[in-house]
Amino acid sequence: MQLRQAMADLAEVRGRLATVQRFDGYSAWAAIASGGVAILAGAVQYALIPHPTLAAERRTYLLLWLSCLAVALALNYGAILVWRARQRGHQADAQMRTVGMSILPAIAAGGVITLALVTRGLFDLLPGMWCATYALGLFSSRAMVPRDVAFVAVAFGAFATILLLFPGIDPLSWWVIPFAFGGGQIAIGILVRAEVSRDGVAS
Repeated sequence: MQLRQAMADLAEVRGRLATVQRFDGYSAWAAIASGGVAILAGAVQYALIPHPTLAAERRTYLLLWLSCLAVALALNYGAILVWRARQRGHQADAQMRTVGMSILPAIAAGGVITLALVTRGLFDLLPGMWCATYALGLFSSRAMVPRDVAFVAVAFGAFATILLLFPGIDPLSWWVIPFAFGGGQIAIGILVRAEVSRDGVAS
């Protein structure tokens, strides 16, 4: 009986710690909007270079998706900065530092590897690498996001594996990034929104 009570108390403590750790600055609508931007960029690629093969087409591909990344970062981190401007206290500062330290290594690694692959002309590896580094970023910040986001991270990792190990798929095809990042960001936004609705907090 005492062991059962101790286990129950431990579960309660873990639940409270998870609530404290969870970051409230993520915006469901920013995530969904960034997913929509990826889908829109996919439509642009379909119209211009659905299957880039020439060097000039691949440079256009890179410019398109780096621009999409810049817009997505502006949406999501802009929403976080708006949240931070409304918060006061040491807990908000600590959460901001933790979020930065958890996701920044994945972003930095993605940038360095992108530069290395582009300078070597290995454009076909870019989408798989992007999915892999994003999966790592999601895993590293999993304590601060809704629990089910871990399944999105697993999906990114699985898709990265397929893109990197199965050469029969054209990784630069117009649908690949919208499917991965468009669908993934919308899924994350829905999960964040569902948690916010359960907690009764606006997002």
